[in-house]
Amino acid sequence: MPLVEPLSPDADEDVRKLSEFFQGPLGFTPNSILTMQRRPEIAKAFIALNVAVTETVHIDNQLKRLVGLVASVASGCRYCQAHLALGSNRFGADAEKLEAVWEYKTSPLFSDAERAALDFALAAASIPNAVDEAISAELKKYYSDDAIVELLAEVSLMGFLNRWNDSMGTQLEDTPKELGENVLSSGGWEVGKHS
Repeated sequence: MPLVEPLSPDADEDVRKLSEFFQGPLGFTPNSILTMQRRPEIAKAFIALNVAVTETVHIDNQLKRLVGLVASVASGCRYCQAHLALGSNRFGADAEKLEAVWEYKTSPLFSDAERAALDFALAAASIPNAVDEAISAELKKYYSDDAIVELLAEVSLMGFLNRWNDSMGTQLEDTPKELGENVLSSGGWEVGKHS
């Protein structure tokens, strides 16, 4: 049971209109947004940040979703892991790659550049932060400073959502729950407090 129940998608007209953004990557408005709209200013600001971070400029959305997934694994948020798997799926991630994300360090499905980005995501999302000179040097082999900002923005966005959804015990919607059970469970994923 969530700490705070989400409101109806129609509770705030401005939030409802802005939430149309989520139809592409998810196909629905997440319960996290429906809870945030109890303070519409927070929901609106969060949606604007989400739009800015997910815009493809230097990093494609498939890699961004995988970066977010690894960051969410580091923090333990099952809700976000399932949402990112769904987003990865909708952005055309290879199903094998999505299932192998748990073994990204050794899987031949991942390039050295992708490994560097995922190592960075894992280290940046860890508490205490584990980004060190070696991780930074490896990341800079493959990514410009602008691309690194985009990668860290994804990790940081997930940090907000990981804390929000785990603390709220946000109920997981049916579509990401099913995907999590079918794709992520081989890596130990379960719905946990988000049922």
